[in-house]
Amino acid sequence: MRAGILWKGFEMVRRKIWLLILLCGCVVSFAEDKPAENPAERWEKTIRQFEQWDSKNTFPSDAVLFVGSSSIRMWPTAECFGEFAVINRGFGGSQISEVNYFAGRIVLCYKPKVIVFYAGDNDVAAGKNAGRVFDDYKKFVKLVHDKLRETRIIYVGIKPSGSRWSLWPVMNEANMMIKDFSDKESRLFYFDSAAPLLDAGGKPNPAFFLKDQLHLNGTGYGVWTKKIRPIIKEALTAATKKR
Repeated sequence: MRAGILWKGFEMVRRKIWLLILLCGCVVSFAEDKPAENPAERWEKTIRQFEQWDSKNTFPSDAVLFVGSSSIRMWPTAECFGEFAVINRGFGGSQISEVNYFAGRIVLCYKPKVIVFYAGDNDVAAGKNAGRVFDDYKKFVKLVHDKLRETRIIYVGIKPSGSRWSLWPVMNEANMMIKDFSDKESRLFYFDSAAPLLDAGGKPNPAFFLKDQLHLNGTGYGVWTKKIRPIIKEALTAATKKR
């Protein structure tokens, strides 16, 4: 009888131990699947590299700051815009919300006269809708103009590309929302990046892209440079008059 009682007690303890193990396993699994509170921190190393460069070099005041994702990072801005004081702070794969997260360290600190901004491409690819892209861009504008009231911002419209052509309807919708927003504010400009990249059939022209059919090649950047230069000049003139 006593042995039976002891066995039942042992079984109850064993079951409780297994239950605790299972619960701990679930907690660990949940912790592993839970996204980081600040996903943008994946770029911390890159941002610190920018800061290390700044600590050893001088950067121009009243500059034209190019900031955003890989379309900015891969743009040879110093070569293409030799007539302007240029800073390039592109980091490939980034989304608008991540630029916003680091704005104090890669945008506001330079006090630029003009900002050329490209992001939104990766946002849509990650599943964000046009409204979310637009809202994140409005947050960027507010971050800038709360600190740098007279800085002009040029939004480079999300580009169409062969590899992401299926996403173009959402990208174009976001572009139109941002264009309408920019048209109503004298400090904002919109650059239609899409039109010069499309062929006669209205699809991305492969001649302007690398083999991945996502990023621009030298010819593609040449087209962008030629088209956006007058807008940068206009924005610089407007910013200078207000200072």
